[in-house]
Amino acid sequence: MAAMYIDPRLKLQMAKPHLQNGATSEEIEGLIRVYADGHVERPPIIPNVACSTTASNKGVTAKDVLIDIFTNTWARIYIPNSQRNLPLLVYFHGGGFCVGSAAWSCYHEFLLNLASKAKCVILSINYRLSPENRLPAAYEDGFNAVMWLKQQAITNPIEHKWWLGNCNPSKLFLAGDSAGANIAYNTATRLGHNESTLLKPPTLKGIILIQPFFGGESRTKSEKLAATPSSTSALTLSASDTYWRLSLPPTANRDHPWSNPLVNGGAKLKEMKLPPLMVCISELDILLDRNLEFCAAMAAAGKKVERVILKGVGHGFQILNKDQISTQRTQELMGSIRAFIHQQ
Repeated sequence: MAAMYIDPRLKLQMAKPHLQNGATSEEIEGLIRVYADGHVERPPIIPNVACSTTASNKGVTAKDVLIDIFTNTWARIYIPNSQRNLPLLVYFHGGGFCVGSAAWSCYHEFLLNLASKAKCVILSINYRLSPENRLPAAYEDGFNAVMWLKQQAITNPIEHKWWLGNCNPSKLFLAGDSAGANIAYNTATRLGHNESTLLKPPTLKGIILIQPFFGGESRTKSEKLAATPSSTSALTLSASDTYWRLSLPPTANRDHPWSNPLVNGGAKLKEMKLPPLMVCISELDILLDRNLEFCAAMAAAGKKVERVILKGVGHGFQILNKDQISTQRTQELMGSIRAFIHQQ
């Protein structure tokens, strides 16, 4: 199993070299290779960047903070300059629970722009990855990050005044894309079981799910139609299946509740205490139908759901694609997020 550490110069997660590999047991080409001996390789397909990269050019300050030394959980915090009493957005990056980092250049650029455009403070959480740390490790990291945030809001320590003084913890939102949206949802459901004692003084005002990564044993129409790789979408059906095999408990299938929140008809959805949700769905995503079914089930369970359809783009367009339509849809996405967080 690969050992992980934080580079003290950049605070970026890096893997130590491994000398004995053996046969490959799972692979998503260019992203992750898992060997039979448990070693995991993640090619540097997207570069990590320091928190200061281009931040000043956007009118945003970005810094890294350590949340949990034992799990190596940390956050990159984005603060629009010279603004106070801003909503606070806790964000989880995507990557099928298996790849990705809060230091990836694509997330750094996206969240810099989002903080500036949506006028909010963002905590981008770097959580543990599968398969070294299978679910629920990422959920635990998400929950513990919110509990850490609560502690900072209560004690208001001097070392964190530089960002706490700019935000309003009573306007807290959980957000993420793909697997990160799944983490945001599962973190919110855990908080919802006993929010009055767990969360306050921060108040969870809403959940923003961008192309949430859900699954199931039965294939949806959009999954069947998008079984082959596409230049418009970052997620294929085979990659999706591999991510679930690597992240769910070894004996579980895709109808595990962590993968499929609608399993058994989502019988417990009505009992869940959740704030308003905004679900952002890409028209060309293989998750299109699952995301639409999720919205319908939440609405049927009496939850307040705002659905945003982004036409002509696929999974992960907002962080991976720079073509004209992706750029336009990214601006639409950010505008929708801004409207949602400032109306709650």
